[in-house]
Amino acid sequence: MRRRSFMKGLGATGGLAMTSGLAAPALLSGAGRAYAQGGELNVGLLFSLTGAVAVVERTLHDAALMAIEEINAAGGVAGMQLKTFIEDPASDPATYADRARRLVIRDNCVSVFGSYTSASRQAVLPVVEQRNNLYWYPTLYEGRECSRNVMYGGAVPNQQQQDFVPWLTENFGKRFFLIGNNYVYPREENNVCKMLLAGLGGEAVHEEYVPLGHSDFSSVINRIRTEQPDVVFCTLVGDSDVAFARQYHAAGFDPEKMPCASLTRSEVEVQAIGGEAAVGHFSSAPYFMGYQSPENEKFVQAYLSRYGADQVTHFVSEAAYFQVYQFKAAVEKLDPANITPAAIRDAAVGLTTMAPQGEVLIDANLHTHLWPKIARWKSDGQAEILVQSEARVAPDPYWAYEGETCTGEGLVRG
Repeated sequence: MRRRSFMKGLGATGGLAMTSGLAAPALLSGAGRAYAQGGELNVGLLFSLTGAVAVVERTLHDAALMAIEEINAAGGVAGMQLKTFIEDPASDPATYADRARRLVIRDNCVSVFGSYTSASRQAVLPVVEQRNNLYWYPTLYEGRECSRNVMYGGAVPNQQQQDFVPWLTENFGKRFFLIGNNYVYPREENNVCKMLLAGLGGEAVHEEYVPLGHSDFSSVINRIRTEQPDVVFCTLVGDSDVAFARQYHAAGFDPEKMPCASLTRSEVEVQAIGGEAAVGHFSSAPYFMGYQSPENEKFVQAYLSRYGADQVTHFVSEAAYFQVYQFKAAVEKLDPANITPAAIRDAAVGLTTMAPQGEVLIDANLHTHLWPKIARWKSDGQAEILVQSEARVAPDPYWAYEGETCTGEGLVRG
């Protein structure tokens, strides 16, 4: 359960070799290819069903598949049924690239939905760019990317921190202790946090990074006890977040006085942490399972009915679900004789779709306008939403990097 990490050493076993001939010159040209044939339109699902990230990616697979089957049951897309091709990249970035080639070339998929980590998205990126295909990526991430072949459904830093950090300083104070795993996402997010703190007259009293999977936080706990910050800003992920939350609780820290504030802790992590240790702490995200809306009630009920009453929805599974409906809406704007990945992309820009979190919109930079929310975790593992943006927040993947911006034509440097 590791977010956006480079899963070295997790090489897939058995049957995961690259498909023979996929790089042959005759297969690299997609000119004249017909994607809509026989009343069907092929789409791919590329989420890990085995390996280290399967605990999260399976929920994304399940949410996307549920959307596909709902759409087919309601008559399909522009009169066509979505034919689903499923590949298991087994949590290995190199295997994502191989399986993406299969889906795009062998299976003639007009779009592929997949990935949780940035490492896996970046492994697929050359494949979809070379073939001019379209990859729908549902996860929050660190920004600083601008591909014309990726549809970004998750939050970027300005959609999580712009309101969150000021709210935390107003309610708890301006001295932050930053703790994260040692890779790009926590470091980039913490840079944004420090930028915001500086503008608010605050400070980071300490900044520390631990390896992915790190589970002994005794020295960090001791440092927190010494520093006595107002807020512990946590960008730990997966198993590390679970271990830290439990040890923080066991150390006796009071979330009323010194809360942990997370960008990555969702219902999945809280379920693993346990409500007693998670209660009183905060997360910022565009979606929480307990959000009250007819769309979310329908989504949650359908998901639990299908996959079990003990399951949870969360801010990445919600995006995996609504991105399929964004795809549907874009395809339905096209002439069935002229459906291509590029045409779908162009039709999607400016498109609004009603999602469980609220009405979302695809920006010209192919990222999504979302509804930031701040929530406090309860003992039952659900989140009490305290603050919600009054309007959709536009995505700015280069928000923290002066002179750089992502436009409809790609990255622009000032």
